[in-house]
Amino acid sequence: MKVLVFCALVSAAAAWRNYGFVNDEAGASDAQIQNDVNYLLFKVFEPIRHKTLRQLGETFDPEADTSHYSDGGAAVHKLLKELKDQRLLKKKHWFSLFNTRQREEALFLYDVLEHSNDWQTFVGNAAYFRNHVNEGEFVYALYAAVVHSSLTKHVVLPPLYEVTPHLFTNSEVIQQAYRAKMTQTPVKFRSEFTGSQKNPEQRVAYFGEDIGLNTHHVTWHLEFPFWWNDANEGHHLDRKGENFFWVHHQLTVRFDAERLSNYLDPVDELHWEETIREGFAPHTTYKYGGYFPSRPDNVHYEDVDGVARIRDMIILESRIRDAIAHGYVTAHDGSTIDINNSHGIDVLGDVIESSTYSPNVEYYGALHNTGHVVLGRQGDPHGKYDLPPGVLEHFETATRDPAFFRLHKYIDNIFREHKDSLTPYTEEELEFSGVAINNVAIDGTLETFFEDFEYSLVTAVDDTPEVPDVAISTIVSRLNHKDFSFNIDVTNNNDHEVLATVRIFAWPHRDNNGIVYPFNEGRWRAIELDRFWRKLSPGANHIVRKSTESAVTVPDVPSFKSLVEKTKAALASGSQLDLHDYESAVGLPNRFLIPKGNSGGLELDLVVAVTDGKADAAVENLHENTVFNHYGYHGVYPDNRPHGYPLDRRVDDERIFHDLSNFHQQTVKVYNH
Repeated sequence: MKVLVFCALVSAAAAWRNYGFVNDEAGASDAQIQNDVNYLLFKVFEPIRHKTLRQLGETFDPEADTSHYSDGGAAVHKLLKELKDQRLLKKKHWFSLFNTRQREEALFLYDVLEHSNDWQTFVGNAAYFRNHVNEGEFVYALYAAVVHSSLTKHVVLPPLYEVTPHLFTNSEVIQQAYRAKMTQTPVKFRSEFTGSQKNPEQRVAYFGEDIGLNTHHVTWHLEFPFWWNDANEGHHLDRKGENFFWVHHQLTVRFDAERLSNYLDPVDELHWEETIREGFAPHTTYKYGGYFPSRPDNVHYEDVDGVARIRDMIILESRIRDAIAHGYVTAHDGSTIDINNSHGIDVLGDVIESSTYSPNVEYYGALHNTGHVVLGRQGDPHGKYDLPPGVLEHFETATRDPAFFRLHKYIDNIFREHKDSLTPYTEEELEFSGVAINNVAIDGTLETFFEDFEYSLVTAVDDTPEVPDVAISTIVSRLNHKDFSFNIDVTNNNDHEVLATVRIFAWPHRDNNGIVYPFNEGRWRAIELDRFWRKLSPGANHIVRKSTESAVTVPDVPSFKSLVEKTKAALASGSQLDLHDYESAVGLPNRFLIPKGNSGGLELDLVVAVTDGKADAAVENLHENTVFNHYGYHGVYPDNRPHGYPLDRRVDDERIFHDLSNFHQQTVKVYNH
């Protein structure tokens, strides 16, 4: 009987879904899949608003026909048993990925969705379990599943700051939104950054609290999750440990550039035996569970009950640094893994994070993940006040706290210790025979400005379908820059066409005391602006690369409203839904391509390196690439070179670079008015 009911539901769903351009693997059109995801994430703390999805959630039987699962239904049996035994986290409770049990529960649902063979099974499970599991666990599981499932490869996930706006918006504004809803008054509220002008850190709050930057950080961790298991997922994430190093290294050096733009010292690394000088008051609240904890100034690190002792953190650090000094990591079985090579950074990244890829988590621990929790709990380390997790215990909110950058400067310095232990590149390893850069010019001005950005708070307030929605939104100030282009003149003196990799970096010319950075110090602080491939014809080649084309950035995610409207229009007309420009939110917001600068002009050393594309490329036709693949695409990393090449290793004599014909350096200025 169950099978008959299931088949009837699938037939009804198929009749409703399958029109327009059909995704053959999913058995539904891309527009219909996008539409379902939109409404599964709309007002997640309330019953499903979409009538058909609501009915599906009420009638779907996940165990009716296990032939629709690639694991024979093992994952869904496990989750339903946990639900039946009442072992799952209750609804209306905070969720943190760093909570081991809560993460396990979210991944139960993720496994169910990932093992669904077709869209009807996927959406049926999503609608059913949205009614039965914790809202935070549901959102995480659905986001992770959409990112990794082959059924949803064309889906654009709604911005998290509109799905769970309470995590991104000051609680004072959320309270005003409730009042507007109760009085049915459409309104736009101005949001301010956390703190006051008495706090010097307020000058750079526009960076750490930017909702686009928050989206970048959480999306990267969804694409490359520390819990990823190759055996369960069916494929390996290439160079995940190195990507972990690079994405956080870039956040750290970019934050320092913003500080220099605002006449602040670079951020100091944390020291476990010293005090945390800067406190932090998040001014944000959980939807249910209270306010995010605050941390006063000058807190001395304390052990966190049930998590870690401070002396343990010091021991883990010493073990990792000892491995760097010896040039090898000791694996779980006692064997050694050489890290004195280009791929050592990948092993070290897995160890430090640590991810399931770590060769010896029992010995090296999880310095990064545990560090997040230890820092996040310093407001209530012993659970005396039963406070919920701090902002550092959520990837969505972590960068709001300046301590995030202190933690990552500390970790970044450990990575640098390893990188500096490697033999510097020789001239033969750096040169590109027959290729010379003749000139680099910038078309347009390097100028930044602040603009207003509006996002919806409709999902922030509770209501019922009987009460109509009113337009409630908030306006925040955010950094942007004027469009510009790089004009690069390159001569190919070979008698044949060659493939070239163009790598563009910039670092602050002077430190906070006005002293020019030596080349070796500057190159470690290099911000990656772009990396792309071009075919060079024999003779002169003129390359124009627009700032909007940067391979390290992505455009803003469309608003919830925009996604709904575009999807409805495609469904109504039966046309194809084209959102390919927004399918990846892993990159940095394009608005943050260059640092803010200042009115006098922040001096940057601009560096362009043109390297051998044939030797660099790990996949074919990179010169025709239009897909964001800076950290890899479908588990394949595109570049044979390490992140940051050719600036990733120490430079004992900068003349080796200045003597290269395929290397160019000049000073430019970034203005902010």
